[in-house]
Order: sequence, then structure tokens, then C-alpha cells
Amino acid sequence: MVKDGDPSWKPTFIVKPDSGCQGDGIYLIKDPSDIRLAGTLQSRPAVVQEYICKPLLIDKLKFDIRLYVLLKSLEPLEIYVAKDGLSRFCTEPYQEPHPRNLHHIFMHLTNYSLNIHSGNFVHSDSTSTGSKRTFSSILCRLSSKGVDIKKVWSDIISLVIKTVIALTPELRVFYQSDIPAGRPGPTCFQILGFDILLMKNLKPILLEVNANPSMRIEHEQELSPGVFENVPSLVDEEVKVAVIRDTLRLMDPFKKKRENQSRQLGKPLASKEEPSDSHLASASAGSASPEAHLPSICLKQVFPKYAKQFNYLRLVDRMANLFIRFLGIKGTMKLGPTGFRTFIRNCKLSSSSLSMAAVDILYIDITRRWNSMTMDQRDSGMCLQAFVEAFFYLAQRKFKMLPRHEQVASLIDLCEYHLSLLDEKRLVCGRSATSGGRPPHSGTPQEATPAAQLAEGRPPPCTNGALKLSHSRHALS
Repeated sequence: MVKDGDPSWKPTFIVKPDSGCQGDGIYLIKDPSDIRLAGTLQSRPAVVQEYICKPLLIDKLKFDIRLYVLLKSLEPLEIYVAKDGLSRFCTEPYQEPHPRNLHHIFMHLTNYSLNIHSGNFVHSDSTSTGSKRTFSSILCRLSSKGVDIKKVWSDIISLVIKTVIALTPELRVFYQSDIPAGRPGPTCFQILGFDILLMKNLKPILLEVNANPSMRIEHEQELSPGVFENVPSLVDEEVKVAVIRDTLRLMDPFKKKRENQSRQLGKPLASKEEPSDSHLASASAGSASPEAHLPSICLKQVFPKYAKQFNYLRLVDRMANLFIRFLGIKGTMKLGPTGFRTFIRNCKLSSSSLSMAAVDILYIDITRRWNSMTMDQRDSGMCLQAFVEAFFYLAQRKFKMLPRHEQVASLIDLCEYHLSLLDEKRLVCGRSATSGGRPPHSGTPQEATPAAQLAEGRPPPCTNGALKLSHSRHALS
């Protein structure tokens, strides 16, 4: 449809089978009609992306970056990025795609698992040469040519944070479904593999996120036909060992317990602060800390360190909080009609123009449409995406005169405000019932500042139509 409307647009597409991995089954096409469909789209789905034609080249070769990202916690959100990554090179000099070279996988696809079978693949004992190198060696090379490396890193960190923020709402719904309530602190973590392509203008482009990145630190070498030997890979070892080691240091569940015991015994600590974005404080010679002999940490904290710059994007995350609050039954991931009605009532969203009957119709229409699009029919009810659509509809009705981003932010503020008042009222009533305390505060809504908002450092929302937001005025990404 786009090509018909704009004949000058002549892209190349890259097709990736949904069930494939390690580059298996990937191919390039020039025309959508060239896609190879085995069966129906439902039985053999594929991801189709526009191919990036102007990548940055090193030694005339296309390459991508595998960067490791630790998602330490969802609530609160904590993200760490490894200070070094892998640069994986193609093994055939790059040319822009045209019909005669679309089948040259060693020219266009950077997958290590594909290029290792090329006769041009170079296993190197150096981190700065060969077909797999450290990302730091690439940055060093670019720096020698006058490139602003800090800007490159800043853009990559921005890309990582925005991507994780986009993932967290749905992850949190899954998390509350699987993790028992009442567990203190984070109960799980994940190392993600971000595949990033640097364009010729040094802009980073996200190719994909791997939920289960390979942590192998050796490669197979064929000694004779059919006889293979596992050979250590210096590059893999340098990057991956540091990521695993420092992930365990950050996630160590007994760290605080040891620190408390040390304080009680009066022993000196190697460091009073948890390892963060720069490095672990070096331990003194007499310290009993098990981390005293370890190198500085390779994982840099990027969130919440840079939270102020990106909190305007966390609207869907805040919607997920509302969604989870009204789910009701532990373990479910879909909102029932009673839960949706309770959400509308508690947030005081019904009015003369939006009756509860209209709310029920809205719930049925949106839920039915989303359930018909998803293959997961295990639970009936409203999924998170359907709730977000309903929320957008309600925001548009409630704040007609505001831009879309501000409509949504205003409605979230309003919902959080009413729920905070409700929580405070329940808390005070509970205290009154048990200890004969004072009745709930009867001041105006503006006077009753929710404690949760103060704890988050956010001002209470305005209640007039011209809501002044603390959020950035950017459009939703």
C-alpha cells in the first residue's frame, strides 16, 4: 500500500521467521509479493522489517553490536548496561542491496552463527581484529577519527531505556501473575541481549532484543572433516564473564545480611554503597569483604539514574499499575467486567454523559475485538492492551481540549489522585476502628495531598481543565 502511494520509495525488506533463531531462515526481498509463505500466516508467522541500507562500515564490512542489559528489578525499575559488548562482522565486503546480491547472506546478515560457516571468517586472539571484536575496540577506532564517543554512548543508553520502558508494562502483568505476593525485594532478574546497528551517521538502530542471549565463551573449530574441538574465545570471555560475574554481585541476596553482620561485629566494610554505575569502591587491605579482590564492576546503572529524562514515557507503566490493582484474583492477567466497573467507580469516571451501561458496552466492544485478535484464549476478559485502548478513549472524552499525551497523563493523574484519597480514607478508618483515632481529614481535595505522590516527588494533580503537567510535552513514542 505504501509503495503504491509513493512509487519513489524503493526499500529492501528483511524477513525473519517467528520461530527461527541464530539467523535461520532469514532472507531479503525487494517486493512484498516475493515473501515465501509456507502455509498460512498464523501457522508460519514472520517479522518483516525495512532493511537498513546505510550502515557504518569498518574495513568495508557491515557489523552489529551485541550489548548486554541487566533488568535487575521491575518495581522499582532498575536497568544496568554493560560497559563493553561484542561487535560481530559480516565476512563479505558490503554493497547496498540490489536484486543480484540479495542472496549474499555473508554480506548482509551479521549473525555470528551464519558467518562462522564462511570461508572468510577470522578467529582472532586479539579483541580488536577478526570477525568478532569488542565494542570498546570499535569505539577506540572511531575516537581516533574524531568521533564523539560520549554522544554515541548517550544515544545507545537512550535507546536501551526507551525499549525497556516499552517492555515493562506487560512484564509487570506477567510478574504479578507468577510471583507470590509478599516476597521482600526483587525475586527475579533477566539479562537481555540488545542487537544494535550503527548507521553511517552514527545513529543507533535497534534490530532486536534477545530474551535468552548466548553466554558461550568458546567456539567450535574443525580439526578434520567431522571432528570438532571447543576452543576458548578471548573476546567472548572478556565480555561475558564480566557480565555474569557482576550480575551475581548486584543480585547477591545475602549481601545486605553480610553487611549487617559486619556492622554488628564492628568489622570494616569494603564499601557502604551497593555497586552502581561507575565501579565498586576498592576494599582496604584488611577488609573481610569477598569482593575485595574482584575488578571494578562492568555494569553501569542507567535507570533510575537518568529517570528524569524518561519518566514522561512511563504513562503505560502507570496504566499497568491501575490495571493490576483491579485484576482481583491472583494469577489472572485479564480484567473482568466487575473489575472494570470498580475501576470506573473508584476513579469517579462515570458521569451524566458516561453511564455505567455505556461503560459495560465499552468493555464488551473492546474486549471482544482484542480477544478475536489474540491466539491466547486461556482466560476470558480484558487484556492489558485492551485496557490501554479503553483508557485512551476515556481520556479523550474527559479532556477533549488537550493534546493526546496530556489527555492520557491528566486522566492517570486523576485516577491516581482519587485512589490515593480512597487509600488514605481506608487507612484512617482502619486506625479509627482499632484505636479510636480521629475521623478522616475533611479538607478540600487540593489540601489532601496523597502521600504516595509526595513519596514519588510528584506534585498533586490540578483538577481544572487546563491541567499543568510535570510531564514533558513530548508525544507518545
